[in-house]
Amino acid sequence: MTDTPRILASTGASRGIGRGIALRAASEGWEVAVGYRSDKTAADAVVADIEALDRRAWAFPVDITDAASLDRFFAGAAQYGSLRGVVANAGAATAVGPLLEQDPAALARDVEVNLTGAVLTCRAALPLLEAGASIVLIGSAATQQGSPGTYVHYAAAKAGVGILAQGLARELGPARIRVACVEPGTVRTEFHADPDRPDKVASAIPWGRPGEPDEVAGAVTWLLSDDAGYATGAVLRVGGGF
Repeated sequence: MTDTPRILASTGASRGIGRGIALRAASEGWEVAVGYRSDKTAADAVVADIEALDRRAWAFPVDITDAASLDRFFAGAAQYGSLRGVVANAGAATAVGPLLEQDPAALARDVEVNLTGAVLTCRAALPLLEAGASIVLIGSAATQQGSPGTYVHYAAAKAGVGILAQGLARELGPARIRVACVEPGTVRTEFHADPDRPDKVASAIPWGRPGEPDEVAGAVTWLLSDDAGYATGAVLRVGGGF
């Protein structure tokens, strides 16, 4: 008799940190539901990379601000095995610059994606999770200084994600479902409106360079693993010194 396949469902998994998490998890034995917003080609490429590691993967479109879309995503993932891990990675920072110069609608959309989206992702996953499952939320090291002049609203929303992880960990402790948050610093990804920004700010990073997606992925997969069985409620910063 074979064990039920262990499924990880991750939003925002088609590129950047999300892609790194999906590939790292697959290398550690997870089968992965790759959630993506609109770029199916990129998501399919991640699926192909995972299958090359001899693990199963599936691409699912998902809008994390839409509860029904999230329900479909997690139901789709759970049909292939036991949903044992969830990563809430999808995020956005479309309003960049001093707060006074930003469009109110863009600010509201960013907060909706980064904070409300994380809340709705957790809510949608919960009915499918059993004891021993783990949720990892992706916050940001921007919470430490607030990103003045860049995206203070984003930093504020990500601070809420860290608090969500701590509160939900306490709420779900009796059910033995773990919740934690990883706060990446500046990482070389396509997230930045200015693709050169990670290297431009490198001198301000104590470690002297931007991070790479796999360096964040290692922290996430540790929190998903049984080795982190007593780390529920943890907020782990992976920021090169921030």
